[in-house]
Amino acid sequence: MDHITLLCIGVLLLGLLSTANAALESRLGSLAVYDTDLNITWLANANAGAGSSFDTIHWGEPFETTDGLMYTVDALAWAASFNMGGVSGWRLSTTDEMSHLFYNELGGVVGSSILSSSDPDLALFTNIQPSGYVSSTYFPPTPDFPQALWGVFNFGNGFQDLAGDVLWINYAWAVHDGDVAAIPEPEMYAMMVLGLAVLLGFGRLRQH
Repeated sequence: MDHITLLCIGVLLLGLLSTANAALESRLGSLAVYDTDLNITWLANANAGAGSSFDTIHWGEPFETTDGLMYTVDALAWAASFNMGGVSGWRLSTTDEMSHLFYNELGGVVGSSILSSSDPDLALFTNIQPSGYVSSTYFPPTPDFPQALWGVFNFGNGFQDLAGDVLWINYAWAVHDGDVAAIPEPEMYAMMVLGLAVLLGFGRLRQH
């Protein structure tokens, strides 16, 4: 076989190997979980928004303000403003991502709560609510239904639903595109700048 054929076979084998090794991996001292299959990082705390400034009193719950339930607009704002360990750029997960996590990664069964799963990867997460999670999956208004809607995935039964901007309250789960372990922290940036400054200083000394 020629070199090009061998190269193509090698690339194919690497692709198959990466698919076979798709897994959930702990990140940021167990505060986050990287999905090697989807190339996104989940917050390990599936209800990290509970008690935040976006978790306010809603219609139908006059006393509870720390349960994590939010209007859709608040959930979107919470995810966009979230920062953990200097890592920003989080967003709400999509319904497809949550469906993949439920069925493909955590062994969920349609009609059953994810908390009943025996998959060991479930232990990587905390505070998963067996209820609806609003997503960043957006459905624009139409002539037949002139209201914007957002997809909802229910970890209590594996079903999907829809929610509007307000009046509907759901839980929120933030994800980050890519592997957060590969994102330099502010301290790393400072060290890089310092190192560059030292190199430039040595360069100038050698010129004199």
